[in-house]
Amino acid sequence: MKNKFEVSTLILRVILGVSFFIHGLVKFQGGIENIAGWFESIGLPGALAYVVAFVEMVGGLAVVIGLGTRIVSVLLSLVMIGAIIKVKLAVGFLGNGQMAGYELDLAFLAMAVVIAINGSNIFALDHLIFNKPTNRNKGNTVA
Repeated sequence: MKNKFEVSTLILRVILGVSFFIHGLVKFQGGIENIAGWFESIGLPGALAYVVAFVEMVGGLAVVIGLGTRIVSVLLSLVMIGAIIKVKLAVGFLGNGQMAGYELDLAFLAMAVVIAINGSNIFALDHLIFNKPTNRNKGNTVA
């Protein structure tokens, strides 16, 4: 049962990480200055656009490789909460024809919260770096 859980969280982790990485990358490729201007137009500091894009891109990559997964997932959750409250809530769950709704943001938020709560050890760099040896790993047998 535990193996199924680990595989499931790995799938969530990789999909979430790749999705955020691409969203962050697009912000930089499309002209982060434009995103900063848009942030200012909705009443947010323009510099926040750089922070959000960085968290999305670098955080997305970190989640994929399993480095700081829980902490990064909390940061990604905060980004999604901000996006939903500040921008998407006003356009509704499915959007208004001009802007997408918050359905995808809510799905990303749920995925990030699950990973923040449960972690994900399978194929995770954190697990390789910080895994403490158990009796089984030391070659000792437990009766």
